[in-house]
This record gives sequence, structure tokens and C-alpha cells, in this order.
Amino acid sequence: MTWLADYNMPFAIALGVMLVIALLQIVGVGDFFDTDVDLEADFDASGAAGMGGALTTLLGIGQVPFFVWLVAFLFLFAGIGFGIQGLADSLLGAPFDPLLASVLALVATLPVTATLVRPLGRIMPQDETSAVGLDSLVGRRAILSTGRASRGSPARASVRDRHGHVHHVMVEPHEDASEMLEGDEVLLVRRERQLFYATAVAERRLAPTT
Repeated sequence: MTWLADYNMPFAIALGVMLVIALLQIVGVGDFFDTDVDLEADFDASGAAGMGGALTTLLGIGQVPFFVWLVAFLFLFAGIGFGIQGLADSLLGAPFDPLLASVLALVATLPVTATLVRPLGRIMPQDETSAVGLDSLVGRRAILSTGRASRGSPARASVRDRHGHVHHVMVEPHEDASEMLEGDEVLLVRRERQLFYATAVAERRLAPTT
């Protein structure tokens, strides 16, 4: 059997996508997965009580950051798929049709992924959470953790939600002429998609946090 044979192509693609996602996370391209977790948070905040929320809970989505769940799912889907095709080739003399093998692998992968990520979520550092939406971070104070923020040039900041969990967000100054430096404390005043606009606490002369 060959990994790149037609009958194994769905699983080879899944493995390739998993490797690309892992690589992007390692190099931190665009902080994509930091914001992706918060996108999941918006979904949870708006509809976690419905059927969709029950399904995501059953699948283990939300137990760990979404990129971790996705990488685990793709890795298991590929591994189970290759295993199914190898077993079929050994027992039946030929692998299954790739569509049939994909369905069988999907049915097996979903519960296995959910079973794997639940204990993983309990031991992973809880520095992010899907319990709140991005909009709930507006009005909270953040610390500029990396870089210098100016209009058109955002920098990374750390902000705690109401549960005390840390989110990493991209921040620009609210005022066009302002500039915020690494270590500055800022107030998140509004959000546009995944970008927050903030005002330096010193500029607003705010009372100290109690």
C-alpha cells in the first residue's frame, strides 16, 4: 500500500492539512489560532444552550483550544483511515473505495477525538477559555505584551476575562496620533472583527484598579 495512492488520498490530505496547521501555529503566522479560539467563544456565548452546543460538547469541542482539537481530529482521521485501508487490503485483497473508507474513518474518529481531548483539556494550561465572547473583553484593561502599537500597526496584548483567564488580542490605539509601548496598561474601548482599539490608561487618568 502507498500513502499517496488514490484510495488513501483523503487521509493523506488530512495529514498534510494537519502538518500545515501545526506549522502555522508554531511560527505564529498572524496569530490566527489565538483569534480562532475566540471565534469559538462567540459561538458558545450566542448558542451553547442549543442543539449545536450539545453536539460540540459531545465531540469534545471547547475542552481544549480549537486548533488542538482540529489537529487531533485530523491526525486520528488520517491514522484510522490508513489503518482501515491496510486492514481491508490484508483481509479482502483490496482497499475500500475512498469515500466508504472516509465515512468509516469519520465515524470512528469523532468519538476517539472526543475521548482523547477531554483528559488533555484537564492537564493543559488554561490560559485561554471559550466561556466568553470577544465583545465581553471591551471595557477591560490589557497589558501590551509584545511590540509597539500605533495606528495601522497593531501589537499583541494580554487581557483577562471575567473568569480570570488570559486572552491574547491584537490592539491598535483608539486615537490616530497615539502610540502604546510594550508594558503599557491600556483600556480596550472597541472592537472591529479580531482587532481591538485601546486607549492608554495614563492618557485617560483612570482610577487604579481595585
